[in-house]
Amino acid sequence: MNALGISLSLSFMWAFWVALFAVPSIIYIAHLKNMLDTPNVRTVHESLTPRLGGVAVFAGFMSALTIFADLNNGIQQLLAGCIVLFFVGLKDDLVTISVTKKFVGQLLATGIVMIMAQPEIRITSFQGILGIHELPVGISYAFTFLVIVGITNAINLIDGLDGLAGTIVIIIASTFGYYFYRYGGTSYSNYVYVSVCVVGGILGFLRYNFHRASIFMGDTGSLVCGFIVSVLTIQFIEMGLRVGQPFASSAPSVAVGILFVPLFDTVRVFLVRMLAGRSPFSPDKNHIHHRILAMGFQQISTVLLLSLLNLVVILFVINFAELGNTILIGALVAFSVLLSVFLGVYRSRSAQQRVAS
Repeated sequence: MNALGISLSLSFMWAFWVALFAVPSIIYIAHLKNMLDTPNVRTVHESLTPRLGGVAVFAGFMSALTIFADLNNGIQQLLAGCIVLFFVGLKDDLVTISVTKKFVGQLLATGIVMIMAQPEIRITSFQGILGIHELPVGISYAFTFLVIVGITNAINLIDGLDGLAGTIVIIIASTFGYYFYRYGGTSYSNYVYVSVCVVGGILGFLRYNFHRASIFMGDTGSLVCGFIVSVLTIQFIEMGLRVGQPFASSAPSVAVGILFVPLFDTVRVFLVRMLAGRSPFSPDKNHIHHRILAMGFQQISTVLLLSLLNLVVILFVINFAELGNTILIGALVAFSVLLSVFLGVYRSRSAQQRVAS
C-alpha cells in the first residue's frame, strides 16, 4: 500500500472510531436532558428517540479531515460551511427553527465555498446540455447556489427511515471518492479525503441507526452531509471539464445519476405538493420511502431496495456515459416518470382497497 493509501485508511478509521465511540455518550446525554424526538403523524418511528447523531458524524469527519488532509483547493472553505450548517442543524434539532433561518444558514455556507474558495467552487459550464457550454459568471454563481441548496435539502428530505440517508450518502460519496482517487490528480485528490472521512463517520453512526434505531441523524447530520455531497458533486462535474476524465463532457448527467434517489424523491414530492395546491415545503408522508412502506415492505427492506435502485442507476450512467448528456438525462427523466406513475397507481389502488374494506 502506498503512502496515500495508508493516509486514507488512517483517516477512514479515525472518522469511524470517533463516531462509533461518540454515539453512546450522545444517546445517554439526550435521554438525561430529555432532548428526544416525539413521534407524530409524519414520522415512522414509534418511540422517543434522540436526533443528535449528526454530532458524532460531524466530530468524526471534521477531526479526521483536519488531521490527515491537505486543506487547500477549497477544503478549508468546505469545512467552514459545514460548521455553519452544523450549528443551524443543531439548533433545529434542539428547539426547531423556521425554514427561513435554515435558508439563511445555507445561503451563508454556500457563499463561503463559492466566493472565498480558491479556486472557486462553482459550475462553470453546462458542457453542451441544451447546446450551452461556458456560463456567464452571474449565471454560474446563481446556478451553483441552486445546486448546493437543492442537493443539501434533497439529502435532508430523504432522512425519513432508519439508516436510509446514511446509506445513500455512503453510496454517493464512495462513488465520487473512487473517481477522485483514480483521476483527480493534484487538483482534486484531496477530495478523496472528504469522501473517505464522511463515509467513515457515517459508518460509525450507522451502527446505532439501523432499524430499530437508538438515535437519528437529525438536521445536524443531514444538512452537513447534504452540503458535503453537493460540493463533491460540483467538483466531480468540474473535474470532467478540466481533467477530461473519466467521463469528459458527460460528467453532469453521470452526477445526476449518482444522486438519483434523493433528487428523484425531492422533485417528485415538490411537484405532487404544488399540483395539490400546497407549499412544496409542507410536510407529508408522500416520499418514496413512505410509498414503498405502504406496499408492505419493512424498514430495512425499504432501505435496501432504495440503495439497490441507486446503485443500479449509477451502474447504468457509468456504463452508458458515452451516449452523452442529452440521451442520459432523457433516459433518467423517462425512468423517473415511469417510477412516479407506478407509485401513483399503486397508491390509488391501495386507497381503493382500504375504502372497500
